[in-house]
Amino acid sequence: MNTELRAKPPLVIIAGPTASGKSAAAVALAHRLNGAVISADSMQVYRGMDIGSAKITEAERKNIPHYLIDCAEPDEEWNVVRFQKEAARTVREIAARGQLPILCGGTGFYIQALLYDIDFTETEEDAAYREELSAFAAKRGAEALHERLRAADPEAAESIHPHNIKRVIRALEFVRQSGGQRISEHNREQRLKKAAYRAVFFALTMNRATLYERIDRRVDRMFGQGLIGEVTRLRERGFTDRDVSMQGLGYKEVLRALDGQYSMEEAKERIRKETRHFSKRQLSWFRRERDVTWIDRDAFPDENAMLDRMEAQIREELCIFSQETQG
Repeated sequence: MNTELRAKPPLVIIAGPTASGKSAAAVALAHRLNGAVISADSMQVYRGMDIGSAKITEAERKNIPHYLIDCAEPDEEWNVVRFQKEAARTVREIAARGQLPILCGGTGFYIQALLYDIDFTETEEDAAYREELSAFAAKRGAEALHERLRAADPEAAESIHPHNIKRVIRALEFVRQSGGQRISEHNREQRLKKAAYRAVFFALTMNRATLYERIDRRVDRMFGQGLIGEVTRLRERGFTDRDVSMQGLGYKEVLRALDGQYSMEEAKERIRKETRHFSKRQLSWFRRERDVTWIDRDAFPDENAMLDRMEAQIREELCIFSQETQG
């Protein structure tokens, strides 16, 4: 291993679509490799938003330290820049303790931002243009604003959900402020940078029908665990669909059902459908990334065999030796 690479902190990344079993795999590998887990999930940062975000429970963490979970209120500003800063600091702290940092989640932009230390230096903010776009979205709807982005930057539109109004506005702002450069082009340029870490990057996958079945079961489980009550409590605290957190999958659909826009059964079906679409966007994002090892769960007889394969690659690439080898 060359000196430049050795100087970089180690980092294991476990990515993949929603419901693919990332969290359980991260916990198991953390036990095998003396690791700690950093969440790369844009919803699990919010306190009180546990069921709809499928937040890993204390029992499921199995005494493994987890970071960047429950670190913001639902109406608090949380974005990729804040994530990048907090995650980089956490990686350094975990590595300094002699543990292995394991980044786990499905928010591809967060993972990319940390891995390649993407430069988010802001160009001069155009408050008037931002207000104009916000007013347009309020009057015409999020989908109409998203169509403006699709016309300006089709690639960015594919990766940004129509209801993530802040990101849609930011992408349109970037085109205006940069003199016509698309934010997707900027992000692609940033991805060509060398990784800031000695990273082993896994993405979990499986047969699509199996994944969709897992998604449907997860949605049913969320409702069984009390998703309606969770959204009701958030609503009573004054949170609305104007808050970015409440635009998350599961939350906006139940919120609209509570407001009488459609039935709760229709809300459940919408969540299933939107989550399937989301999983396809996640897979498309990770397929564009470099140096990803795809782990097809269907190719292994059981979970342990899959974990053995991942552990072996981590030990080899990061030069981590077992006690038996060292002895």
